[in-house]
Amino acid sequence: MDKSELSKINLFVLDMDGTIYLGEKILPGAIEFIHTARKMGKRVVFFTNNASKNPQNYVDKLNRMGFGAERNDVVTAGDVTIEYLKRNRPNEAVYLVGTPALEQSFRDAGIELSENANIVVSSFDTTLTYEKLVIACDLIRNGADFYCTHPDYNCPTETGFIPDSGAIAALITASTGKEPKYFGKPHRETADMISELFETPFAETAIVGDRLYTDIALGKNNGLMSVLVLSGETKIEDVNEDNAPDIILNGIGEILTYI
Repeated sequence: MDKSELSKINLFVLDMDGTIYLGEKILPGAIEFIHTARKMGKRVVFFTNNASKNPQNYVDKLNRMGFGAERNDVVTAGDVTIEYLKRNRPNEAVYLVGTPALEQSFRDAGIELSENANIVVSSFDTTLTYEKLVIACDLIRNGADFYCTHPDYNCPTETGFIPDSGAIAALITASTGKEPKYFGKPHRETADMISELFETPFAETAIVGDRLYTDIALGKNNGLMSVLVLSGETKIEDVNEDNAPDIILNGIGEILTYI
C-alpha cells in the first residue's frame, strides 16, 4: 500500500509500549505526531493489550509524559474483556488471575470476583503467585470456562522483555490442556469495540503498533489499515508474505510525512 493512503485516515489507534514509548522513554516523533494529527482534526486513541494497569493509570502516564489524554482516549484489553463479560455472561462471578488494578476495574464494572466461579480470566499479572495458578487450574479442570485478556507472550521494557499474559495463559494451558478464548488485539471483539466507541468505519481507521501477531493482525484480520513501526518488538527480518502489514515505518514520527 502506498504510504500516501495515510492521509485518508481519520482515526489512528495507537499501541503504546514499543510504539510511542518504551517504559519511561518517549520514542522520537511520537508527541509531535499526536499533537499534529489532532490539530488536523484526526482522532488519536490509545489501545494497549497490557491489562496489568487500569485505564486511569495509562491516562496519568500519558499526561505526565506530555501526550495529553482523557479517559475516553484510552482502551485496554481489560476493557474489551469486561465488556464481553457484561454482555455475554452477566451476573456471573469470575476468578481473575490479574493485578490489583485489574481486579478493581472488574469490580468497578460490577463483576463479582470469587474463588468459586465458573469463569477463569487470566491476564498480565505482575503479582502472580503459585496459589493463583493452582486455583485457576483446579477451576478449569472442574469445568470453568477459560478466558484471557490478551495473547501477548512478552512485554517490552527499557531493559528487555518480560513474560506477559500469553505466557501465563500458556502455563495454565500446559497444566489443564485447555486453551483460553483470547480478547484484546488481534481479536474481532476489539475491532468492533473500537468501531462502536469512536463511530469511525474500518476503512478510515489505522492501527499503529510494533507487534505482528497483535497490532498488525488486528488490522489484517478486520479490514483496518495496519502500520508497523520498527521501534519495539518486531524487526524487519520478522516480516514475511503472510504477516506483512500494509505499511512499515521505522518509527511513528514518520507518519507526519504522509498526512
